[in-house]
Amino acid sequence: MQRAEGPQIEFARPHGEQALVPANSVSWRVFKNPIALFVGGVAAVILELAEPAVRTGIWEHSSFRRDPLGRLRRTALAAMVTVYGPRSVAEPMIARVVRMHAKVGGLTPAGVPYSANDAQLLAWVQTTAGFGFAEAYSRYVRPLLEPEFDALYREGTRAARLFGVLDAPSSVVEQRALFDSMQGRLQPSPIVFEFLRIMRDTPAFPAQLGWMQRMLVRAAVDILPAWIRECLGVTAQYGLRPGERLIVRLAGAASDRIVLPEGPAAQSCLRLGLPITYLHV
Repeated sequence: MQRAEGPQIEFARPHGEQALVPANSVSWRVFKNPIALFVGGVAAVILELAEPAVRTGIWEHSSFRRDPLGRLRRTALAAMVTVYGPRSVAEPMIARVVRMHAKVGGLTPAGVPYSANDAQLLAWVQTTAGFGFAEAYSRYVRPLLEPEFDALYREGTRAARLFGVLDAPSSVVEQRALFDSMQGRLQPSPIVFEFLRIMRDTPAFPAQLGWMQRMLVRAAVDILPAWIRECLGVTAQYGLRPGERLIVRLAGAASDRIVLPEGPAAQSCLRLGLPITYLHV
């Protein structure tokens, strides 16, 4: 059972119930890796904060500033449910998120109206998440081939539709096209740097691994497209230092071989009658 703030989620039951994403998917392999999840999640949020309407929604309508670690845990648990959780749990959870988003809206600092359930904004959030996790896994755990990237984007479209994203990218080509279409819409903001500071300074790892956290935040910056880093003013000093890339890769590869018996991935394998080591063979 995965414990987090709020309700507890049972990933090992109901026995035999499928998830939104099949067990033999690229997503199941990628999301089991804690290094890829942390690095990819930080990268995704940076990209989200680059869009003014998404940035305003996150910063003014979420608990991130007052409880960053709790917010991160809840977001991570939601991602785990979307990928691994039984459909009878995942679909109602997504419906609750959609209802919550329906209450979120307002004006950006520039006076532009926005709604959290806007399909275009949702598509950006969905795509940045897929990009962050896939790119982090490929860069720091095991290189993914383009067909594997395509598969991961395609696997995410079912959940995306439930969230209200009607045209989520289902391939690398479509992901790149969406990113290119955002040129001129993404804008720098001090909030991006405040987020980086929070992620550097808020302990998210056990004490014995705390030394890695700042390095992994820098690893997240490194996987952002160069033109977006330039747009945001996130200079090279925010990226990895000489020698750190190898350390992150070693940590990513090592963590990919570790079976976490109580984690969502292993428990979900048991739910489907698969060996607990299924994703590690």
